[in-house]
Amino acid sequence: MLDHFGFFVADTGRSFAFYESCLAPLGLRISERQPEWGSVVMTGEADVPSLWIGPAERDGEGNLRHPARTFHFAFTAGSREAVDEFYRAGLQSGGRDNGAPEAEGGVYHAFLFDPDGNNIEAIFRG
Repeated sequence: MLDHFGFFVADTGRSFAFYESCLAPLGLRISERQPEWGSVVMTGEADVPSLWIGPAERDGEGNLRHPARTFHFAFTAGSREAVDEFYRAGLQSGGRDNGAPEAEGGVYHAFLFDPDGNNIEAIFRG
C-alpha cells in the first residue's frame, strides 16, 4: 500500500498555491507545513496516503542542482463535478491544459501540467 508520494518543485510558493487550489475539489488539503524543510504534506480525510511537496536543491548561486524530472500522478475524484473543478482551479492557479475534462473508456478525467511541467490527472470512475 502507498504510504506517501513526494516530489520536488522549483518554486514552492507557486507550486503550493497550485496544488492547494486544484486538489481542494478532490478532498485534499495541506495538513502539515514543514518549515524546517520548506515543504508541505497534503492529505485527505485519512492521514495516509499523503503527498509530500518540497523544494528542489539549489547550488550557492540559486541554480537548480538537478534538472527537473517530470512525473505523472492521478488523483481520485469523487464526482465529475470535482474533476471539472480540479481542472478549472488548476488553470486559474498557474497550471496548463494537458487534456480538458472528458469521458473516455468508462472514466471521466482531466489532465493538467503543474507549474514545473509535471502531468497530473483527476479521475472519476463512477
